[in-house]
Amino acid sequence: MRATGLAALAVPVGGMAPRTLLPTPSLPAPPICRVADLALAAAAAPGPRRSLKLTWNANAICTVGVPVAATQGIFARHNLDVELINFGGSTDQLLEAIATGKADAGVGMALRWLKPLEQGFDVKITAAIHGGCMRLFALPGSGIHTLAQFRGKTLGASDMAAPDKNFFSIIAARQGLDPEKDLTWRQFPADLLAEALKRGEIQGFALGDPLASLIRDRDGLLEVANNLDGEYAQRSCCILGVRGSLIRQDRAAARAITAALLEAQHWVHERPDAAAEIFAPYAKAPVPALAAMLRSHTHNHHPTGSALRFELAAYIEELKLVRVMRPNTDPLRLSERIFADVLSGAPA
Repeated sequence: MRATGLAALAVPVGGMAPRTLLPTPSLPAPPICRVADLALAAAAAPGPRRSLKLTWNANAICTVGVPVAATQGIFARHNLDVELINFGGSTDQLLEAIATGKADAGVGMALRWLKPLEQGFDVKITAAIHGGCMRLFALPGSGIHTLAQFRGKTLGASDMAAPDKNFFSIIAARQGLDPEKDLTWRQFPADLLAEALKRGEIQGFALGDPLASLIRDRDGLLEVANNLDGEYAQRSCCILGVRGSLIRQDRAAARAITAALLEAQHWVHERPDAAAEIFAPYAKAPVPALAAMLRSHTHNHHPTGSALRFELAAYIEELKLVRVMRPNTDPLRLSERIFADVLSGAPA
């Protein structure tokens, strides 16, 4: 997600009306979300001060908690010296970097990470970070007001494995469309999606913040849907992954980086304007626009433990609907394998 060269007026996102969805099959009812206790999050890791490397995408406002934790002394309070690595490579390269010790942890999107994690990278998801940063647009006056009205039309995406493409394909499938037959997806550079829409090459496009909100406000686009609709208002989209060997060898360090980022998310939720000012140099976007995005996201929703495992399993089951995951993948078994509850007293 890129924001370079864009200027936009800040227009807060309005709530989207819930839509009726088919139930996600084969999963039990979700547990009550267990957010990390703030007293736990405030406790420094025992022992010597630890040095860790954390990967993040400095262009993605999803990762705002990372510079917040660095500038507000949250990492230091958790007895950590954290080197930030702005990583722009592929997801496979990112997960390999974490798994092989070139980095110790990283922040990313669940709907981009789950398929590579199915292949066996030694990376464990220890916490969700927040939800609500993916959006689907159409032109005003196009007559398109719901995702179902894209049947037989062409949608744009920044890449064919983009999390927003996966998400809206899932929603289409749950609303009775065949994402492969009823929708056609075309790839464009993220900052050219709006031009493709205006030229009629596509009838809508999916994109994530900050670029999504900036383009919407700049060009007056209609936001057809987002990942805050209905049940997804209580589903996270961004996650923290930690090197498996770090969890096994130094669980306190894994606990500290997880707790620090959860504390940072709470800080973002409580102080969106200040968080926007911290992130603005990376996004090169107006602070009011960034603050409006942060208010529209759910930075107070960051499950761990069984609540996190359920959210991962739900996404895995849904990715089977759009043929991203293998049809015989067991969502609960895979979610158990790829997550770790480092904030509890249970062993990794």
